[in-house]
Order: sequence, then structure tokens, then C-alpha cells
Amino acid sequence: MLKRRDFLSSSLAVAGVAMVGTPAKARGLDPANPDILFGTTGSVFGSWPGKSLKMSTNMRMMLEDCKHYGLEGFEPYSGQAAQYLDNVAGLKQLSRETGVAIACIGDLPRRPSAAAAPRPANAPPQYPWLGGEGRAKLIAEMEACARDFLQPLGIDHWKNNMGERPPQGPSDDQLKGLADTANEIGRRTKKYGVRLALHPHIWGPMEREHEFRRVLELTDPNYVSIIMDTGHNVLGGMDPVKMTDEYFPRIAEFHLKDTFPRFRGNKSTPSRESQTPPNKSLYAAVGQGGGVDFPGVFAVMRKKHFKGWAVFDIDAPRAGDGTGTVDDNLAACVNYLRTKLGVKLPPANGKTGLYREA
Repeated sequence: MLKRRDFLSSSLAVAGVAMVGTPAKARGLDPANPDILFGTTGSVFGSWPGKSLKMSTNMRMMLEDCKHYGLEGFEPYSGQAAQYLDNVAGLKQLSRETGVAIACIGDLPRRPSAAAAPRPANAPPQYPWLGGEGRAKLIAEMEACARDFLQPLGIDHWKNNMGERPPQGPSDDQLKGLADTANEIGRRTKKYGVRLALHPHIWGPMEREHEFRRVLELTDPNYVSIIMDTGHNVLGGMDPVKMTDEYFPRIAEFHLKDTFPRFRGNKSTPSRESQTPPNKSLYAAVGQGGGVDFPGVFAVMRKKHFKGWAVFDIDAPRAGDGTGTVDDNLAACVNYLRTKLGVKLPPANGKTGLYREA
């Protein structure tokens, strides 16, 4: 008899999952909308040796774990993808061997040699995304990455967090600067078949609803899309069902994460310190926090027929937070989609994944 992992591998191959380098083709996992593709980002594959999340860079293991859970794609963060900047063929080969597509890349991967020199402690922030110092360099680097890395991988959209948030929040001039920068980057990346997709994120420049709306008002939908992150939308004081419905044509991808009911409608965003260990995470596995109306979000995705990626975007668990292992957290996401939303992923018991601490 086939082992479960072998069975999943065979099933994915038979179902015709598209891999990196070709347009992804959904396997019809969603019962109402067969064009939704399911995957995960790389943030779950990691550990917390201190106050910062250390993500795994073992690409084969992460892709094989996606396959193990029946997921169709994987979205590595920039630090996980950077190792393949000079080896696109190697990443393509891993995708073909595992049958898991590279759905997207999170932010701008850089070679270690290209890392910026540390800035003096008293140096003012640069905010290149907001039109500040370094803007021209950022635009050139983004275009080069789209041309030399994303296009050869067959990636059609690109998630970006847009850098740090000014201490008092962005001014209207800075939001205009962000829109101008995004329009120019999006215009350039579109030449290579890559849509720029801004990722509104707490502690970033599109954290609150007026910032979200202002930037989308000022950007060209031909060049600039968004990532709808369900957890960050709530943490930023917004209603993800309402915002999904209203901005549906601009959404390139969904990041699925939960948070907690106390954050619904909040007027001020939780601090970074509140997210730092040993504090419990502000984020939760899909369906485990109770702060996001996932049935409502999926109702809009199904009614309006979203075509693209919906990926888990949850952090690795922390010691003593009560959520269990990486596998337990992935299993919780998978089983919520199965039992509450009818998504046809294989049942997950949370005990037999491939992840090992980096």
C-alpha cells in the first residue's frame, strides 16, 4: 500500500498541479470556485531563538511539506528566496520534483553582498517607498529583480510590504510619494509580466483604512494591485469582508491569517513590543483566533469568482504559546478549511510533517 506522502505525491501529479515556470492551474479544491489555489508562505517554517523569527531556508523541505499537506503552492520570503538569485534553474527543478508551484516571492530578495551598510544611530530614516532617499535605487532594483528572477520563474505578481512606517504615520505627501513610487515600479515590472502587489501591513505605511484607501485612490490599477491580508486588515482596524468586497478587482492574492476578536474595529494598532516574545503572537492560525470572518471573506471570493492564490501566512509557533508545533499549526489551518469551508484538502493530523527546526 502507498504511504500517505507517496499517495499525495501521486495525487498531485495526476491532478496536474502547475509548477514554477508555467501558469498555475487550480485543482478545484474549493467546492464553489475551482479557480482558487491554496498554499502557504514561508513564515510558518521557523523558530524563535530569541525575539526574532528565524525562518528556515531549506527549500526542498518546505516544498515537500506543502505537498504533504496537499497544498498547491509556496510563497518564500525574500530571505528564503535569495539563495536562488543566481540559480533560477535550481529552484525550477525543485518545483518540478515536488509538484509545488512557487506562487509568489515576498518582498525584494538581495544577495548578502548587496546588503546596505549599517546606518548611524542618529541618521534620519530614508523611507524610499515613500519617495525619500534611495527611491531611485529601489525602483531600479525592483525592475531588475522582476526581469532577472521573477519573470524566469513564471511569477505573475509580487508581494511587497513597502518598508517601515513613519513614527507618527505617513503624511499625505508621503502617501502620494508611495503611490508615485508604486506606479513607477508597477509600470516597469508589468513589462516582464509581473504585477506589483502592495501588502497593507501593521507597522507599515498602509496600516490604517484611510491610508489603504488613499494609496489605492492614487495608484493606477493597471500597475498596482494589493495582497488582502485578513489578519492585518483586522489589526489595522478594518473589516476584511467589506474591504474584500469593495476592492475585489485590485486583489492579486489573499494572505490567510487569523487574529483575535478584541482587535475588531480598533482605533489604534498594537505595538511591535506586544508582538515580541515572550508575549503571545497577535496572529493565529486560520480559524483559531476568532477575529477574522473567514466564511464571509470566502463568500465574497466565491461570489465574485476570485482566480488566484489564497495562502496561509502564519508565524511559526512560540514555545509555551499553547498552539503546538509547526505541524499542529499547519494542520489547524488545513482542517479549518476542510471542516468549516468545505475545501477539499486531505485531512491533516498535525504529527507527520517534514519540518525540522532550522
